[in-house]
Amino acid sequence: MEIKYFDHAATTAVDGKVLEAMMPYFSENYGNPSSLYSIGKNNKEIININRMKIANILNCKVNEIYFTSCGSESNNLILKGIAFANRSYGNHIITTQIEHPAILETCKYLERFGFRITYLKPNSNGIIDINELERNITRNTILISVMFANNEIGTIQPIEEIGEIAKKYKIFFHTDAVQAMGNIDVDVKKYNIGALSMSAHKFYGPKGMGVAYINENIPFIRIQDGGHQEKNKRAGTENVPGIVGTSKALEIATEGLITYNNHIKKLRNLYISEIQKRIPYIKINGDMEKRLSGNANICFSGVDGGNLLVELDKKGICASSGSACSAGLLNPSHVLLAIGVSNSLARSSLRITFGRENTLEDTLYLVDNVEEIVKRLRS
Repeated sequence: MEIKYFDHAATTAVDGKVLEAMMPYFSENYGNPSSLYSIGKNNKEIININRMKIANILNCKVNEIYFTSCGSESNNLILKGIAFANRSYGNHIITTQIEHPAILETCKYLERFGFRITYLKPNSNGIIDINELERNITRNTILISVMFANNEIGTIQPIEEIGEIAKKYKIFFHTDAVQAMGNIDVDVKKYNIGALSMSAHKFYGPKGMGVAYINENIPFIRIQDGGHQEKNKRAGTENVPGIVGTSKALEIATEGLITYNNHIKKLRNLYISEIQKRIPYIKINGDMEKRLSGNANICFSGVDGGNLLVELDKKGICASSGSACSAGLLNPSHVLLAIGVSNSLARSSLRITFGRENTLEDTLYLVDNVEEIVKRLRS
């Protein structure tokens, strides 16, 4: 059976050009970058070259890029590193109720050490109120952390306005851009972003690779003990093939951004319009304008989301009900609950996220099967 993949917010396949760029660093150019002999020093130079490429794409300085193992590690490094380094100036952090678990669980961890966290509630479309954000700032606020685009409902936050507020009050601003990178043109200077997290496997790069951008003027401490890699901020032997692959994948995604978004938005809009025509008693979650081009999150009243996913899988269709990091949990999506979706309706959600390889025919196949399965499950 041919697989029809509609879960690109969870992960993507490694681009062929990315894999080709990575291959020499697995077997030929395998030297440890910390070694003093030539094959090690050559790889250290390769790391620096690719660090510069990523810095140019983000419009930041090369010394502000740190390589990690994933977006979750980047989030931990930034939040914990900044919080503990600046606790003498304040202990208050502002975030939102719809962040990825890598942010929410890190904030819970920081609360155990005396940090006070404000969790902003979004509106029914999943967007926070800028005025409420500003009202919650106190003299002890040291950090604002708001995700660029939501991983479940695709809504895009007013990042530029948040950056302006953070700059106005001289507060550090971090954004989890794991879903944004590869989908949105992200310029850290334009948006006044002080720190940013990304994960390569979300934009056709390798798994196990993340990037943290941290402005050189933001004090932060290391949270992982060991060697002195990454300017003594992140211990561990560098993943040279992963770094090369991350840089290449981001380069390809950036160059093809307009074409990519036009393609997946066309498919997303077709899917939503057909579902609206064919299936009653549905709820589309998230803002339809301020939204990632390939995201469609819909609740199907009277249907168990888990059963829907199982039946779709039998047809070779890969989809999800929310964050891949929360798959298997019995609780309904915290994101849907935060935007006012009832507990029972939240359990009926289906997240479809389109990608490069999806076609018009794939989308119609998806619609046909969702229609058939939902009607069957309801009956």
